[in-house]
Amino acid sequence: MTLEEVTRLVMAGESETLEFKKTTGGLKEAAKTLCAMANQGGGRILFGITPNRTVVGQDVSDRAIEKVSAAIGRITPQVFPTIQLIPVDRNREIIMVQINPGPVRPYRYQGVAYRRVGNTTRAMADEEYNRMLLERMHKEQRWENQPATGWTVNDLDVAAIRNTFAEAVRIGRLNETENQEPEALLHGFRLIRDGALLRAAAVLFGKVERLRYDMPQCLLRVARFRGSDRSEFLDNRQFSGNAFTLLANAERFLSDTLPIAGRFKPDQMARIDEPLYPRLAVREALANAICHRDYIIEGGSIGLAVYDDGLEVTSPGPLHFGLTPDDLFEPHDSMPWNPLIADVFYKRGIIEQWGSGTLKMVSLATSAGLPRPEIEEYKNCVIVRFRPAGYVPSQRNGNGFVERQEMILDLLGRTQEGMAIREIISHLPLGTSSRQVRRGLEALRERGLAKPEGHGMAARWKRI
Repeated sequence: MTLEEVTRLVMAGESETLEFKKTTGGLKEAAKTLCAMANQGGGRILFGITPNRTVVGQDVSDRAIEKVSAAIGRITPQVFPTIQLIPVDRNREIIMVQINPGPVRPYRYQGVAYRRVGNTTRAMADEEYNRMLLERMHKEQRWENQPATGWTVNDLDVAAIRNTFAEAVRIGRLNETENQEPEALLHGFRLIRDGALLRAAAVLFGKVERLRYDMPQCLLRVARFRGSDRSEFLDNRQFSGNAFTLLANAERFLSDTLPIAGRFKPDQMARIDEPLYPRLAVREALANAICHRDYIIEGGSIGLAVYDDGLEVTSPGPLHFGLTPDDLFEPHDSMPWNPLIADVFYKRGIIEQWGSGTLKMVSLATSAGLPRPEIEEYKNCVIVRFRPAGYVPSQRNGNGFVERQEMILDLLGRTQEGMAIREIISHLPLGTSSRQVRRGLEALRERGLAKPEGHGMAARWKRI
């Protein structure tokens, strides 16, 4: 880095990734900041910058560099920042220490972990420290890759194992094998280690009787509520079972519960009747919940709730590895909390590509004319929420009245100028009378969905 580049940095001021020190006399505080930067997005410390952002440099001796290195050496685990000297004049230099995000977070300086908050350095909260420590251990030791104590192949659904392997071969995600014994197939899925079944094998293929006793968190709760809150149940059930069983039960519940929405394509008048929320989008949310949830929470369960104005899929456990809900709507690396479970779902064809699930949900929802799904982290859970476009279609009543309202509302939604009754009739099926259209419009006005501008047959109706 040149002095000119340093000057531009200094003009921007201190930030989460940049801090200034007048001299190396502030090494202790600088080391805390380097520790914080290693715990987050990395950054730089510049020695030789005054508090009022004047570039002065300092006389840099070998002893000064040794002191900087010694202070850095008190950060654990060991970090390896780069140190660069940038000349200011013949006698003075700036010392720039640059550190990248650390691969084995959390880092501590003299036993304390730190984080950056804006341009300040603070001690890290215990909760954040414990989360980072758990994520550091995650690759080698996590809930799903530990032995399922006392479990044998007899406790698993062998037919489901064989069906999953066969489907993985069929779609080209596993190679065929002559040995079709369950143990050999489980080895192919990496679900056996040193002769012991892993917990992931139980989650994926366990028989319900054993899961209820040993792993009660393998549970799906489903509910249909009246209105937009949880004050009144219309349906309330729960299912125990392995991952494939829970996914199948969730899809059956949706098939029985989701209302049918009608829509029109611009180039055709034929009505298209589909579930209010795209089943593949909701299935993606459910699969993500199974792959990313925290199974260590024994009282946890996956939730599926349908309201008059939305659908929610809830997964126990927070987002990990620094991901935020906003990050999930952008291309991002996939870091599943349960990679063994996610890998089997991938090989079975339930998920297509790690890291693309939320983007696929967005594409499916918006293609169906719905708003982008919402993702929220709330009370140690992740909630994926689908919303309808405009309003929730009522159930059919058999006489065409509700269907006609929906057709009219869809037509009004296509124009900002509104439509007269005669224009609406011209777009509806032959035989539709002006009286039927007027009745439909009045019903929509009573529901607060449409309003007229003008009077009589000349009034132009608009969607609200």
